[in-house]
Amino acid sequence: MILITTCILILAYMVMGKDVKPLLERVKNVDWRGKINALMDKLRPWALKAGRAATRPLLQFYYVMDDDNTSTLDRVLIYAAIIYTILPMDFIPSVIYKFLGILDDGVAMLYVYKKIKDKITPEINAKVEETLNEWFGVEYELIEG
Repeated sequence: MILITTCILILAYMVMGKDVKPLLERVKNVDWRGKINALMDKLRPWALKAGRAATRPLLQFYYVMDDDNTSTLDRVLIYAAIIYTILPMDFIPSVIYKFLGILDDGVAMLYVYKKIKDKITPEINAKVEETLNEWFGVEYELIEG
């Protein structure tokens, strides 16, 4: 739980433009490979409830996080965005604050997407589509003639 809290705090600090170097020291020795594998176990049940469209960006994040070239800071931000989205806890609970409660998830996702969008390669998108097809079935595109 300390890792989750630290990662979400780093994400919040980044969104607000604050220095995260002291917080990054706390996560420099994390076994990201283990966290990445455990994350998929949490992501799939959420995805099956949320649907294909909502799952696509989280899978893009997941596969960028899994890439060996991804920096620790980007891994932290991705991990925080995914966890913050799929766990029922929120800084601004949507049950109470309705739209504002959904907006904070969106801000986190958009911020991280802007930071890592250049790392979403065609290979990553292919993995995302393969996973989506495995979880939801094959999606067919209509071909206009």
